[in-house]
Amino acid sequence: MSKFLNTVIAATLLASPVAAEKLGLGRPALPEEIAAWDLDISPDGTGLPVGSGSVLDGEEVFAEACAMCHGDFAEGVDNWPKLAGGMDTLNHDDPLKTVGSYWPYLSTAYDYIRRSMPFGNAQSLSDDDVYAIVAYILYSNDLVDEDFVLSNENFLDVEMPNAGGFVFDDRAETEYSTFHTACMTDCKETVEITMRAAVLDVTPEEEGTDAPAAEEAAAEPAAPAFDAELAAAGENVFKKCKACHQVGEGAQNKSGPLLTGVVGASVGAVEGFKYSKTFQAMNADGAVWDEASLAAFLANPKKYA
Repeated sequence: MSKFLNTVIAATLLASPVAAEKLGLGRPALPEEIAAWDLDISPDGTGLPVGSGSVLDGEEVFAEACAMCHGDFAEGVDNWPKLAGGMDTLNHDDPLKTVGSYWPYLSTAYDYIRRSMPFGNAQSLSDDDVYAIVAYILYSNDLVDEDFVLSNENFLDVEMPNAGGFVFDDRAETEYSTFHTACMTDCKETVEITMRAAVLDVTPEEEGTDAPAAEEAAAEPAAPAFDAELAAAGENVFKKCKACHQVGEGAQNKSGPLLTGVVGASVGAVEGFKYSKTFQAMNADGAVWDEASLAAFLANPKKYA
C-alpha cells in the first residue's frame, strides 16, 4: 500500500466522529466560564447586573473614560459618534441619530458600553460605572434630571423617545431576494449625473465655472427681537451647566465662574480660577466674550480652549 494511500485512510478515520471522540480533546465549559461570555442585556432587562450609578458620578467617569472621543457633553469630538442631541431630526434628510434621538432600548447602551467600552480598554468598567455613564448620557439628552440615579430596579422605567420607531418586518415576501441577482440587461448607453451628494456637495462639476463676483457689503442687520421660546429652550439645556455655573440674580462662582454679564467681559479674567494657556493668551490680547465666541466655545469647549 502506498504511503499516499495510507495518509488518506488515516485522515478519513480521524475525521469520523468515532475517532474524534477517542482523542479526548476539550472539556465542558465551566459555569463561571459561560457566565464570563454571557453578557447579553435584553430589552426586557434580562441580564442586568445588580448595581446603580448617578448622573454626577457618571459625569466624572465619562470625562475620564469617554470624553476624549465623545466630548465632555456627549456632543462628539471630530468624527467620533455624537451620543446626545438630534431630537426631532429623524424625519430630516440628514438626521442626527444618537442614543437619545434614535435608540429604542436603553439596554442597548448598557450592553454595548459594558461589553466594548472604553475604546482600547474594553470591560474595564465596573457595573456601577456603566450605570453611571448611561445615566449621564440620559441627562445629556435631557431625559432625566441631574439628581437621577439609574439602577437595575428603575432601568425599565426609563422611556426612550424612539421606542415606538421600530417595527418587525413580518412580511411573507420582501425585496431582499431581489438583491442576489445583478441586472445585466437594458443598461443605459450613457451615464449622467442625476443627483448630487447631500451636505458635502462633492459631486464634480462637468465644466469649470468662474467664481462669483464679490457681493456688495450688505447693510448691518438690525438686532434680532427677543425669542422667548428659544430662551426657554436654552434654560432647559443650561441644566447641563448648572453643576459648575450659575447665572442670574444672586449668582455666585461655583466650581466654574458665574456667567452673569459674561457677554462683553474679558476672556479668562475671573479671579480664583486657573485658565488654559489659550485663555491666558486671549486675555493678554484683550479678547472679550461676544455671541459668536460663546457659541464657538459651547459647540466644542475642548477644541476652543
